[in-house]
Amino acid sequence: KKYPFNDGDLTICGTVLKNYLNNAEVLGTDVPWPDLRYIFGEIMYGGHITDPWDRRVNNTYLAVLVTPELLAGCNLAQGFKSPDATKLEYVHYVKYIEERFPPEIPQMFWLHPNAEIGFLTNQGIAIFKTISSISGGGGGGGSGDISEAQPLINTYMGQLPANLDMIEIRSRLKEEDYTPFVIVSLQESDRMNLLLGHMRSSMIELELGISGALNVTDGMEQLATDLQANKVNALWAEKAYASLKLLSAWFADLILRVDQCVEWTDKLTLLKSIWMSGLFNAMSFLTSNMQVAARSNNLPLDFMTNRCRFYNTRELNDITGVPEKGVHVHGLFMEGAGWEDGKGDEEGYITDSKMKDLHPVMPICNIFSVHIDDMDWNCMYHCPVFYTSTRGATYIFVANTRMDPDDWETRWTLAGAALLTQDD
Repeated sequence: KKYPFNDGDLTICGTVLKNYLNNAEVLGTDVPWPDLRYIFGEIMYGGHITDPWDRRVNNTYLAVLVTPELLAGCNLAQGFKSPDATKLEYVHYVKYIEERFPPEIPQMFWLHPNAEIGFLTNQGIAIFKTISSISGGGGGGGSGDISEAQPLINTYMGQLPANLDMIEIRSRLKEEDYTPFVIVSLQESDRMNLLLGHMRSSMIELELGISGALNVTDGMEQLATDLQANKVNALWAEKAYASLKLLSAWFADLILRVDQCVEWTDKLTLLKSIWMSGLFNAMSFLTSNMQVAARSNNLPLDFMTNRCRFYNTRELNDITGVPEKGVHVHGLFMEGAGWEDGKGDEEGYITDSKMKDLHPVMPICNIFSVHIDDMDWNCMYHCPVFYTSTRGATYIFVANTRMDPDDWETRWTLAGAALLTQDD
């Protein structure tokens, strides 16, 4: 997320730092590094930051850089150490930085080279989208161009699944069958029907507009334009789920989501593994997991939390059924890091990314709920889980991902390691 940082923030922080350093020298006291980190990270720069995960990254950088070692040989980057403060004056510092400062590379910021690949790829996609919208994005008001969308309408209408029969599904349920997981399946199916119904009606209206049976509206023109540009219509996206996919991939993804809803409502019981990427509201599903555990153990829901354990397989055929506790989920991807599978029954752990493998597929995960007092974060990374790589508002929950015993969490925080439910 972009924040309105400006030169004024830098100037004020520089003034505060100078005052604190001078006062420490005059009074003969230690420099209050924690105070400086708080002022910079929570007030000056942190005052602009609204996302808690961005704030965590900001404060972690400060915890690494704003330390006493900063004035005594701190290794700021490969081949670039902070000089001895007792030997250099201000002008010498400036000269040292100008002559010795290395070129900017991802590793300087604790990032993997894949981060630059991802950035340049996204930048290229954004440029091509801009060119496409400028060169052919506008619908031709009344020009008849919308008729070119007819073959696409035929294709999508032919493949669009039928709505789920919610009356029939609910008729098979008794009062005691309404468990938290069944309720989630019904909620997901209701939302899917809303989306399918809107897509179907909007394409039928567009067909009628093309045939001349209805007046062509701006919404029809926009839908025709989006179909031809392989873009998800904005009104469809409003009723859908967070996604960055183009229309063709988005539609294929939609069909898989419908298949999961159909299977879930046919069985009306927890599936052996839930495709987490296929949920409209994944947090609702995880909350139901906590509800089931709280009820079975007679614990208050407010004191429950979800814990993750990743298996060493990615094949659904390798699991025989629902777990003894919790749920199985699949469809997660790692970003900013890689994953090393464990040996035997040992759980794997987070590790460095492989070059050009931006979103490695994660193994099947067993998510079960425990009381917060029983949650152990030893050798675990607080890994945020998001729907898409835009992160931000697509946040779902924080997962515990195992680290190597000699590893430390700062490394993965600055690497931007996170789990995604979709490979964009």
